[in-house]
Parts: sequence; structure tokens; C-alpha cells
Amino acid sequence: MNDFHSTAFFVKHPFRIEDLKVPHRYEMRKRFAVVKTVELSKIDYDNFIADLYVDRTFIEENKGLCRIDEDGVWLCLLVKRRGQSDGVLVMPDGRDYPKYAAYYPGKEDEQ
Repeated sequence: MNDFHSTAFFVKHPFRIEDLKVPHRYEMRKRFAVVKTVELSKIDYDNFIADLYVDRTFIEENKGLCRIDEDGVWLCLLVKRRGQSDGVLVMPDGRDYPKYAAYYPGKEDEQ
């Protein structure tokens, strides 16, 4: 990953995807690595981004993969709509919903 895609601004307890697209200081960004990508149908993804504060089975099933490693890298899930390159980085921190989340704009080579 290049520098632009290896850091993200994580928001604590976001409600909607719009909460993730807020201005922020660059130094507030965290280094991340995607440990698993979850692809959802259009209707499921639209439901997910409209209400991020709801328990999700796919997060419950994969939350054990997520943590902050010894180097401070956030190991997180990437949740995206099937066929799309952008999505939401999810750090559940032991929860079944995104306790922390960040908008992921996608990679140039995925489009």
C-alpha cells in the first residue's frame, strides 16, 4: 500500500458514512492494514452505511481478527459493496458494530 492508502482517519462511534467524511488533521490519521474484506450486496451495504451503530453478524464473526498490533497498526475489516472499490474500514474493538470506522476511498488499481 502507498502512504495515502495506508493511513485513515478513524471516527469513534460513527452513526452514518457521512460521519466518516469529515475534515480532520493529517496527524490524527492511523496506520491500518486490512485483515479481511467483507463484500455486501447493494441493499445490505446501503443499510450498513445508513446505520453504522447496529450490531452486524459479519462483524461479530470477524471481530477476533481485528486489533492494534505492536507497531500501532490498526488491523481492521474492509466492508464494501460488491463491485465497488471504496468502503468502510471497521475496527470493532470487541463489539459487534464499528466502534471505530474510517472511510476508505479505494485504490486506483481497483477501478
